[in-house]
Amino acid sequence: MNPQGAHALPITAAEDAHYSAGDGGIGSRGITVLADKVIEKIASQVVSEESVAGGSSGGFLGIGTRADLSARPRASVELSGNIATLSVEVGMLYPVPLRQATEALRQRIRTRVMELTGIEVRQVDVRVSWLTTIDAGTGGRRKLL
Repeated sequence: MNPQGAHALPITAAEDAHYSAGDGGIGSRGITVLADKVIEKIASQVVSEESVAGGSSGGFLGIGTRADLSARPRASVELSGNIATLSVEVGMLYPVPLRQATEALRQRIRTRVMELTGIEVRQVDVRVSWLTTIDAGTGGRRKLL
């Protein structure tokens, strides 16, 4: 990790052979540096693209926040070399089978982060902090049967 909190991506054997055959080898091509915040934003964007999950919006210091399925949720990452552990706090549409929904979300986050960054995601923790219904956004009351 460099002082700005970013990690250099590893060099594959194919890249090593390609650049070694060139004019200056690996040392002359530089390195790609990826900040932790980039991985966090990718993970939170993946969640916000899902129709049953989202984040919170509005408020100040946690007061007055509201459920918003179109908002990006909070995400954090811990990197150890080329291995990431992600933690995401989401809200979900109710009723939804939470176990299946969170597992599908985990797999989607893991796959997309690996595709876009090349970093191996070993663990994705999903914390469901709120549930909402489709009718919750209308502000009206529903008649319970």
